[in-house]
Amino acid sequence: MTAQNIILGITAILTALIAGLLYAYSCSVNIGLSKLPDNQYIAAMQIINREIQNPAFFLSFIGTLIMLPISTFLQYKDGTMNTFWLLLAATVLYFVGAFGITMFGNVPLNEALDKFSLQSATIQEIANARKQFEILWNRFHTIRTIASIMVLLLVIIACISKPAKQII
Repeated sequence: MTAQNIILGITAILTALIAGLLYAYSCSVNIGLSKLPDNQYIAAMQIINREIQNPAFFLSFIGTLIMLPISTFLQYKDGTMNTFWLLLAATVLYFVGAFGITMFGNVPLNEALDKFSLQSATIQEIANARKQFEILWNRFHTIRTIASIMVLLLVIIACISKPAKQII
């Protein structure tokens, strides 16, 4: 067991955590939220979007962002080129498809929704706010979920494609 393999294992765990979170959100939270009336949907999303910003989330979300390029570099340095290419693809896909979509798609929508005042809004303003938020947010979420699952698959393949003496 080398430090390189331990780092790759940590990378795999962090990647699995974020892919799992996004997948679980897609097949449970979003479905449940879609059933709520407009005012309850907005209130719930405002709370969720604030509460997701916690150490456990950031550990997996930012941890993956940090560990993927480190693992990729270590595989390159070691000369394990098949694993390097898999991890490089995973890194690029995560930076663009998961992190990038979140930061430039979902987060701006979250911030705009957070500023929306339910207390002073009319029923029509609430309905419009939901419509402007929900469809686009879910579209971005689907992209980042698929990207994260693909990243996880690439990392798993990288882990199991290593020469037998280097398997974690």
